Amino acid sequence: MKVEGARGIFVGGASGMCRATAGEFVRRGGKVAILDREQSDGAKVAEELGGQFYPCNVAHYDKMGEAIDEAVTGLGGVDFCLNTAGGGVQTRTLGRNGEMHSIEDFEGVVKLNLVATFNINRNVARHMAQNEPTEDGERGVMINTSSIAAFEGQIGQVAYTASKAGVSGMTLTMARDLGVLGIRVMAIAPSLFSTGMTAAVTDDFAQNLVRDAAFPKRMGKPEEFATMALAIFECPMMNGSTLRVDAGQRFGPK
Repeated sequence: MKVEGARGIFVGGASGMCRATAGEFVRRGGKVAILDREQSDGAKVAEELGGQFYPCNVAHYDKMGEAIDEAVTGLGGVDFCLNTAGGGVQTRTLGRNGEMHSIEDFEGVVKLNLVATFNINRNVARHMAQNEPTEDGERGVMINTSSIAAFEGQIGQVAYTASKAGVSGMTLTMARDLGVLGIRVMAIAPSLFSTGMTAAVTDDFAQNLVRDAAFPKRMGKPEEFATMALAIFECPMMNGSTLRVDAGQRFGPK
């Protein structure tokens, strides 16, 4: 797939890694639809990138499908979808005081990070399947966001780890499901990146967080995530896998 002339949906595109990828997508000649919460900077970002903003909440599954339908109509189709929306809680399975992890909190994180991701994928795939294939038989590419916590979850990340491991775990199966349609599915597992979620982290604390990285010993930059995402989009052989973008970092227990 080539970015020039391609149509992309960016879920979580108002900020961070998704916003950086949308910006690079436009710089290379693509068209974008920004999907994010209504109270986000999505409208401003879309205006800056010459795209359209579609307010949504990924946890509202039916409404999310409608937002994707509207975005596809506005773009005239869809060739690429990047989803970075998600979140988590910091709670042990059983605390030292004997308090159990709330089942509602656990379920909420799984719904937000895993079920919502699957819902986005199934809705986008429905539209991609209508595309005329390229010479190589491709119709589209979907990239989801996992985390290195999927493989080395830290203390208190049990819900987040389970949900992100699910994102990685379904990647190959979904790629196999959709391969007959010429749709590729990949996941990126980033380590700690400088985004709105980490804006309050001091330089000293950031250095402590990345002390286990091989090189470079710093947080990732959103544009470095964008580099990987667009490399995946442009390389037909990248399919069904989770790629770590982590500077060789392996999380310790805490």
